[in-house]
Amino acid sequence: MGYNDVVFEKDSVFLVTGGAGFIGSNLCQVLLEKGYEVRCLDDLSNGKESNVEMFQDHPNYTFIKGDIRDLDVCLDACDGVDYVLHQAAWGSVPRSIEMPLLYEDINIRGTLNMLEAARQKDVKKFVYASSSSVYGDEPNLPKQEGREGNLLSPYALTKRVDEEYAKLYTKLYGLDTYGLRYFNVFGRRQDPDGAYAAVLPKFIKQLLNDERPTINGDGKQSRDFTYIENVVEANLKACLAPSESAGEAFNIAYGGREYLIDVYRSLCKVLGKDIEPIFGPERKGDIKHSNADITKAKQLLGYDPSWSFAEGIDAAIEWYKENL
Repeated sequence: MGYNDVVFEKDSVFLVTGGAGFIGSNLCQVLLEKGYEVRCLDDLSNGKESNVEMFQDHPNYTFIKGDIRDLDVCLDACDGVDYVLHQAAWGSVPRSIEMPLLYEDINIRGTLNMLEAARQKDVKKFVYASSSSVYGDEPNLPKQEGREGNLLSPYALTKRVDEEYAKLYTKLYGLDTYGLRYFNVFGRRQDPDGAYAAVLPKFIKQLLNDERPTINGDGKQSRDFTYIENVVEANLKACLAPSESAGEAFNIAYGGREYLIDVYRSLCKVLGKDIEPIFGPERKGDIKHSNADITKAKQLLGYDPSWSFAEGIDAAIEWYKENL
């Protein structure tokens, strides 16, 4: 269960791109705790120094401030690296609709730079963040790899293109690539602020401050909320996956389904609040329902998520209470 039993060679070197972000900083933390050398590459456009300042004096940690749009930066960062965990990207469906050119530049060109750098530097495994958004308007649940619909946002398109490039790099160049389609990840160090903040930390912070949160739409949309520990497990296990599984994309979730209005009511109950939400307009490009079939990741990566939504939300609330 989990990643406690995941072991690499003692002198293994990991590069975490976007390492000062929410998911990236958690990966850095776990890898350092396990005793491996970690390089964190981040331009701090989305990531925060506060997410990684606790590691700055660690003997196995190196911070590289750099932009994945610069191939030379990527090449230098990959030099001597065994495993790349590529998390660097700009997220948010609504923001991508406003800034499609920037998303093309960072999410596609940046990822291509990282793939090329990993190839040139003989990296063993290239594990990268994809997204459940690639399923688009495909109506069937649970979402299953190989059954995708029409894409609904530039963000979703960038992630789908990344998957195709990764598949090509495996086929043409023999670089072992593994795409992880994250489903609504949440947990410690996820930013609750800003117009494009994820819904769970935003709700928690607003309720703690006795503010009325806004729910986009009627609250009847459903999500496969996935606690950060499960995502860390998926990344580490992908690094040990057989080459036969390379070039593929995998759903990374818990495999559950939570309705947003129910989640909101549960948060109110746990936090002892009685605050009616504001119901706003639906967001452009949003997928109405999300629930993952994780069979493929279980079979080919050995993925076995051990944190349920209920367990994860309790841990997240405790973290926000202590850190907000």
